[in-house]
Amino acid sequence: MVVDVRMLAAGITSRQCVVALEFAPQPARGLTRCAAGIRAAAAAHPEGAVWAVGNAPTALRELIRLAACGATRPVLVIGLPVGFVDAAQAKAALRNSGLPALSNRSAKGGTAVAAAAVNALLSWKLEPAQ
Repeated sequence: MVVDVRMLAAGITSRQCVVALEFAPQPARGLTRCAAGIRAAAAAHPEGAVWAVGNAPTALRELIRLAACGATRPVLVIGLPVGFVDAAQAKAALRNSGLPALSNRSAKGGTAVAAAAVNALLSWKLEPAQ
């Protein structure tokens, strides 16, 4: 599992997480530190990861861009960044990307919500068909 920030990793109860922000080099001009971390983590984990973004819309946008150009192939993207600037729009872009995804439709979200979503999915057990 790859997450955008350490706070999200701390909230996930049963998996070890790679924190993209810890991969972040000095960002290039026009790139946020969160987006730079996503870019670096995608290079290190190009295929098969579950990604969770609960902090920055720019991180989610970078992950969508990287997937669109084939630099990473996520198994699932949990996109729940928070904020009034671009959060809802970034989540809409995720839903429209064709990636397997979980998101909401508002500016609400954040690391606690993303951690809760990850933990719910991890604890979900399919019941046998009756």
